[in-house]
Amino acid sequence: MTSDARTWWETRYAERDGIWSGRVNAVLESVAASLPPGRALDLGCGEGGDAVWLAEHGWTVTGVDLSATAVDRAAAAASRAGVGERTRFVAADLATWTDDGGQDLVTASFLQSWPVEIPRAEILRRAATLVAAGGRLLVTAHAAPPHGDLPEEMQSYRFPSPGEDLAALRLDDAWEVLEASERPRVTTTPDGHEHRTVDSVVLVRRRG
Repeated sequence: MTSDARTWWETRYAERDGIWSGRVNAVLESVAASLPPGRALDLGCGEGGDAVWLAEHGWTVTGVDLSATAVDRAAAAASRAGVGERTRFVAADLATWTDDGGQDLVTASFLQSWPVEIPRAEILRRAATLVAAGGRLLVTAHAAPPHGDLPEEMQSYRFPSPGEDLAALRLDDAWEVLEASERPRVTTTPDGHEHRTVDSVVLVRRRG
């Protein structure tokens, strides 16, 4: 990951006080709601919506993001929600950052960067090494444009399919594939228009 990516994201976060909704991503909510709380790692945590939700539901969460501004906002959101003691946020390059592993859930919700690319496949493969026996890795991605008016510099972005993300992980027989599918979703733009998009969902479990 180059410093250009860090600069690009810092610039974007500086545009306004909050660029995301602060709500948990629907795919993560649907998966984690059925799991017993444990240790979770949120890759590309942004302003902390997913991490805060997990902590509110009993998880001990580490959130990592390239942007120091995003991490600061995530920590503030966790404090406001009263879950600061169950969260830890780190500003780091996911291509090189690691921890001691043993995570019951590693999640990457929309870990995509354009027009400045990141080594996404490498990051996801590294993430898999941090999952404990019996734990899960959840990768949720845009499989289609998230809204209908992408800027020109983003129009050539190639959205991954579930099969491509699964293949990029290069998993062996120690893993069980629980889901590799597309989930349609309807979003509402700031001006009130509906936009139909598709999420790519890959959920795998490390065998115990």
